[in-house]
Amino acid sequence: MRCVNADPQPVAPPPHAVRAVPAQGGALRRLWIPAAALAAVGGAFAYVAAVDPNEPGHYPVCPLWRFTGLYCPGCGGLRSAHAFAHGDVATAFTDNALAVVAFVTCAVLWTVWVVRAARGRPMRLELRPAVLWALGASVLVFTVVRNLPFGAWLHP
Repeated sequence: MRCVNADPQPVAPPPHAVRAVPAQGGALRRLWIPAAALAAVGGAFAYVAAVDPNEPGHYPVCPLWRFTGLYCPGCGGLRSAHAFAHGDVATAFTDNALAVVAFVTCAVLWTVWVVRAARGRPMRLELRPAVLWALGASVLVFTVVRNLPFGAWLHP
């Protein structure tokens, strides 16, 4: 005679008892995705470093600026990346300060990702809604201020 469980649903352990399982495989296997991401971003930066966005005709003009004369949060981003790739951080900040902050933030997050992957731990980036709203508000304030007369220092 076979005994059948009356409750076919498995019972999950309490949330505090759940532990992250390290990723399986060797270090090289765990690092190929961060390495591929670095190669893609590095290739993009190498292209922008080689093809100067300050010379007309190499890249398309921002449609928002072309039709309205307003600067979007990304205006000057390519010039900023070009200056950043050449080590001219001061010019990169003048072209687009928000982009420089994004470059540095992405570099830090990538480094954390590589360290966690090398140790066999998953990368988790859980942003609370308040943080996302604050980031969105910061981008909005940056965009508005750079289009006002007193924000001319933020123009690309």
